[in-house]
Amino acid sequence: MNKRVRQYIGLLSAVLAYYAVHEGAHLIYALSTGVFRQINFMGIGMQIEIVEEQMSDTGLAIFCSVGAVATMLVAYVLTLTAPRICKARSKIFKACMYYITIAMLLLDPLYLSILCGFFGGGDMNGIALLLSEWLARSFFGVLLVINCVIFWKVVLPKYKEAFAEQ
Repeated sequence: MNKRVRQYIGLLSAVLAYYAVHEGAHLIYALSTGVFRQINFMGIGMQIEIVEEQMSDTGLAIFCSVGAVATMLVAYVLTLTAPRICKARSKIFKACMYYITIAMLLLDPLYLSILCGFFGGGDMNGIALLLSEWLARSFFGVLLVINCVIFWKVVLPKYKEAFAEQ
């Protein structure tokens, strides 16, 4: 399988994994608190719809935060296990894990620090119920910088070396 095909499969796997983790965390929280209404599929994305009237501001803030918390946890586990992942023989597996790691490390901090101001608040609307929006966006901005450094200094070198060996 050529490099370009592996990249496309890796990108597709990253999108699917991101939605599974991020929206899955929202779904688990909504089901566990009894506020789940339905899953909305929109274009290539999806959204967990809840009964907001049954939630306190704190509950809504937690609901909106759990997706980002879940993706960050998965990102750090993938970063810590990158040396083991990079020992795999399968180039397609490594490509998928590489792109999934990038998505988990960068998407939520990027959206919640910068992009939410341009594309609607999304999860930031709920998070801002507990923290001021500028404080939350600043936090996610710092997290974005930290995660970029982690990617640049830890993830990228390991995967470059792994792909160079094959």
